[in-house]
Amino acid sequence: MRRGLGLALLLCAGTAAADDNDLVLSRLGTRITDGGGNLTGVVGDAIAFRSLASQLGTVLAPHLLGPAETNGFSGFQLTVDYSNTTIDRGAAYWRALEGPAPASMSTVGFFVRKGLWLPVPSFEIGAGAVHLVDSHTWAAQLYAKLALNEGYHDLPLPSLAVRGAVSRMMSQRELDLTIASLDVSVSKHVGIGGTWRLDPYGGWDLLMIVPRSQVIDPTPNVDTLLPANANLPNTNFVFLDESNIIRNKLFLGAKLQYDIFELTLEGALTLAGTSVDGNEGTSTPCTPMTTTASCAAQDTAKLQRTLAMSAGFDF
Repeated sequence: MRRGLGLALLLCAGTAAADDNDLVLSRLGTRITDGGGNLTGVVGDAIAFRSLASQLGTVLAPHLLGPAETNGFSGFQLTVDYSNTTIDRGAAYWRALEGPAPASMSTVGFFVRKGLWLPVPSFEIGAGAVHLVDSHTWAAQLYAKLALNEGYHDLPLPSLAVRGAVSRMMSQRELDLTIASLDVSVSKHVGIGGTWRLDPYGGWDLLMIVPRSQVIDPTPNVDTLLPANANLPNTNFVFLDESNIIRNKLFLGAKLQYDIFELTLEGALTLAGTSVDGNEGTSTPCTPMTTTASCAAQDTAKLQRTLAMSAGFDF
């Protein structure tokens, strides 16, 4: 019985297939051949790697999905979140997907948010996880928010808050991706009929995307340890560590609440990427066909639009 169960598990694992939005980073490699056309090595396309990480990082970046006001030190919130973010499906670097590049990518997730009195008043923390639809990718997210001004509902003063957040991609073996964000938001509470609560908000978010490559095997079906393949070159490669990718995001949203039920809608524009890798200590720009390790890769990611929403309970 145990042997049969073990065999079934092995068969299931062996037939597991990648989803369309899973990554195949070996497709971003430039193959190097000798005079006889024999493969001698592979060098990663630094521009494609940086731009792909920039757009994917924007998809998995933390979303505010709440006004500047905190939940209060006794407040507690549970939500289910959804977001849809456009990508530049025509860009050559999206060939790194297992399937055809879509026009946009969606995430679904769940979050817990809690207001605190310590370490300072008007403090809030949150944690959750999001899943990239049509992939095996998950991202764990954490944030901390400090309301600098809140609660003046009867005065023409908006609430003001700053927040730091981090999103860490998981379940992709070829890429480590960390997205940190620092945002500033303003909001204003509006009561409706003594029963409904509306909190429109907006602000600016600075995204810092940190991509790190794992070892990539461009010939996964060739076992170089076999005697018959002993003379074949080891073509494994990595993308060199790049400096942080910087993106600027503008967001606008509103939270509507009735009793303990809440619904939040948010739209955001992440401006086109312009940052250039500075880790290599050179101003020589990379090109898609660059085969040297030392060049400065520029982020070519275009503007991205995000529509996000959350629904849940405020206690």
